[in-house]
Amino acid sequence: MSTRSVWLVVATGLGLVMATGAAGSDEAVPAPEIAEDAVRVSARYASSVLFFKVGEITLDARFGEAGYAAESYIEAAGLAALFTDFDIRAEVSGQGGNGAREPQIYEHVERTGSKVRSVRIEFSDIVARSEAEPPFGSWGVPPASDSDRTDVIDPMTAFFELSRRLEGGEGCQGRLAVFDGKARYDLRLETVGTDRVRTRAWRGDALLCHAWYEPISGYDPEDYPSASELRHPLVLWLAPIAGDSAYLPVRLHTRAGFGGVTIELTGLSVEPVAGG
Repeated sequence: MSTRSVWLVVATGLGLVMATGAAGSDEAVPAPEIAEDAVRVSARYASSVLFFKVGEITLDARFGEAGYAAESYIEAAGLAALFTDFDIRAEVSGQGGNGAREPQIYEHVERTGSKVRSVRIEFSDIVARSEAEPPFGSWGVPPASDSDRTDVIDPMTAFFELSRRLEGGEGCQGRLAVFDGKARYDLRLETVGTDRVRTRAWRGDALLCHAWYEPISGYDPEDYPSASELRHPLVLWLAPIAGDSAYLPVRLHTRAGFGGVTIELTGLSVEPVAGG
């Protein structure tokens, strides 16, 4: 699995996924209607391999019953910054929908050295439409079909939908159909139990959840995950950070890509959205 694929999957679990759309597009992501019962969450994460720091992640999100909006940023840090110059920014907005989160616009901009690519997905139709600048050299073998891009959500919305399910008492179960602008995959969810968690920014009981990554289409052969990479799930520790109205991963772990990446919450601020 490529470095990009690993970070996109990890970001899915965070409700992040790299990038502020405004950084790569003249057309800003529209602001949704956010009700007065919404909360604003600002979070910071650090990622590490063994004891070595390799990345930093920030998230700024507002979400409630009526809608949600979020921005995130991921960059190489610590040991990894010595070997790669890499960052991803993302932005999404969406509505509460009929019992589910419904994205409107999702964008991310990924930069590796001097190479920059922006990806934008529009969900105005049943079939999600994406464009990339500069265009991808290949849309995968096979590319994501219209059927694959029907009734899907973006990687950031995957987090908000999972949080909604937990708020509703559904637990971590079922599937999330995700399209990141090129790749189409499912996340098959499974509740494992509860676990006591202690990080720099959170201490308490968290729901332990497995998210099994199941690729479907839109992958180039060299980026398709190997059987060994698919053998292990993304492990999430999800905690109620605002009563029962918002859940956030406080720890994640994946054995894909780098041989094992752990991400922990290092800073957290939760407050009501002033004035709606």
